[in-house]
Amino acid sequence: MIQAIPKHVTFDEFIAWYPENGRYELIDGQIIEMQPTGKHEEVTEFISRQLILETSRLQLPYRFPTRALVKAPSWETGYLPDVLIVDRNALRSEPLWEKAATITQGTSIPLVVEVVTTNWENDYARKVEDYETMGIQEYWISDYLGLGGKRYIGNPKQPTLSVYQLVNGEYQISQFRENDRIKSRTFPQLNWYFCR
Repeated sequence: MIQAIPKHVTFDEFIAWYPENGRYELIDGQIIEMQPTGKHEEVTEFISRQLILETSRLQLPYRFPTRALVKAPSWETGYLPDVLIVDRNALRSEPLWEKAATITQGTSIPLVVEVVTTNWENDYARKVEDYETMGIQEYWISDYLGLGGKRYIGNPKQPTLSVYQLVNGEYQISQFRENDRIKSRTFPQLNWYFCR
């Protein structure tokens, strides 16, 4: 569920205002409260846990901040991804990290994951464009209920994991459905299958 707070603010005002409790994004200067469902949280937790285990197994220099923002190149926009993986070594070059736990450079993010809810249009359109423009190497959209439009997940609509990988500055998409083995450039040895 999403609820807009009716006032236009700058990104700097947004991060100064951001409360300790709650989940908010800034879209074109408008603060949006993100209230996930229980199933959304279960899917997010499952994906995060699997990727943390893989990171640990491979001893990769990744962190999984749960409340960090991604400042998008769109006008006065900042996202709070469901799963955000950052390269801990790149954080030294992030100008807003220490002050506001905010990532501004796509090179700091090897992978970002969004779990689809009723705001699927943002995940499939806005965020794909913004994450691609930022140069984020890999972006997953977990549409566990098959909510996305037919142009994004096909017809008939069904639960789909869309994996966008940056190739020559543009995202190439691979889609995985029931019992498909997930293929990831960030985690090439991942032995995980998409299931409902």
